[in-house]
Amino acid sequence: MPQPILALASDHGGFEMKALLAADLPALGWAALDLGTDGPGSVDYPDFALALARALKEGRAERGLLVCGTGIGISIAANRHAHIRAALVHDGFGARMARQHNDANVLVLGGRTTGPEIARECLRIFLETPFEGGRHARRVAKLGEFGEK
Repeated sequence: MPQPILALASDHGGFEMKALLAADLPALGWAALDLGTDGPGSVDYPDFALALARALKEGRAERGLLVCGTGIGISIAANRHAHIRAALVHDGFGARMARQHNDANVLVLGGRTTGPEIARECLRIFLETPFEGGRHARRVAKLGEFGEK
């Protein structure tokens, strides 16, 4: 059975964290689809959120990881797409709830606000936690009714 694929993208503020987390993926049983950026030079975060949204829509990855300096801008940009449920999290509990209750398909972290060990924990929990369904499925379905038609 092939490994599931996680699409990763960041701006310059999240470049180092994205690289750190990409290195952890094989041990977690996931393959990486790195969509950039490829260095610390200044870039625009909406471009990388769009690249990740396209990768998920086209089926090139099952889930995504986005990182910018705070995680705020890139999560706003990602959530402009109706098929994206991007959750900016700061700890393992948030990562777990994002998956269990919200069926988040994109984890968002702040490269300048989240420490590396917390980021690794968030990623591991995000990838290991299934969607609970049940009463949450009705709520998540309503999210798809908003946005792009």
